[in-house]
Amino acid sequence: MGTTAREMEKHAMADTMDLKGPRLGRPAGEADALIILLHGLGADGNDLIGLAPHFAQALPGAAFVSPHAPYPCDMAPFGRQWFSFQVHDPAAVLNGVRAAAVHLNAFIDKELETFALAEDRLALVGFSQGTMMALHVGLRRARPCAAVIGYSGGLIAPELLPAEIASRPPVLLVHGEADEVIDFDAMAAAQAALKANEVAVRTIARAGLGHAIDEVGLAAGTAMLRDSLGGESL
Repeated sequence: MGTTAREMEKHAMADTMDLKGPRLGRPAGEADALIILLHGLGADGNDLIGLAPHFAQALPGAAFVSPHAPYPCDMAPFGRQWFSFQVHDPAAVLNGVRAAAVHLNAFIDKELETFALAEDRLALVGFSQGTMMALHVGLRRARPCAAVIGYSGGLIAPELLPAEIASRPPVLLVHGEADEVIDFDAMAAAQAALKANEVAVRTIARAGLGHAIDEVGLAAGTAMLRDSLGGESL
């Protein structure tokens, strides 16, 4: 009998990398929520930590952390990546996502322990490749987090979700119709798979927007976090 993906992840836990990245907001012992921001290919944690001040307006008691992905980017002389996009073979991409998930899950566990918070006080926010990681990990953790928010990304291997889904946090997906990096149709495909697996999902299409986050998407993400984590109205 072959080794399952979950068994592979368990065996790999001993080799997890200690992810680091910029932080903002409340320190451990004072935070009432934790928002983990996952950057895209070729960036690093400094890219998405810039969202934290906007989200913090509705969540003044939250802590924000934006870890650098575990691997150097193999498509540029700078930046980090969660997995390689050099080869677009679906099996290779899935293997890369699963390998990165081991490190990300270990990071999430450690952060929740540090802040003494339960999963229902956690939200995952991703952009591009970070969205793919947020969806993959958020739907496979044993206990549901408060929310998953994904900008300009997609769902890797949706056909595996029925067998692997372990929790169903609410999901918000925002995608620009003029995205030149991740096909806009990826949002509809993710939405269909999530609905088929009884995940509450809302989507927002942004006309004319490329591979980016605009004010409408930022406002929608802020509202999602506020509603999921009991933040303040703006």
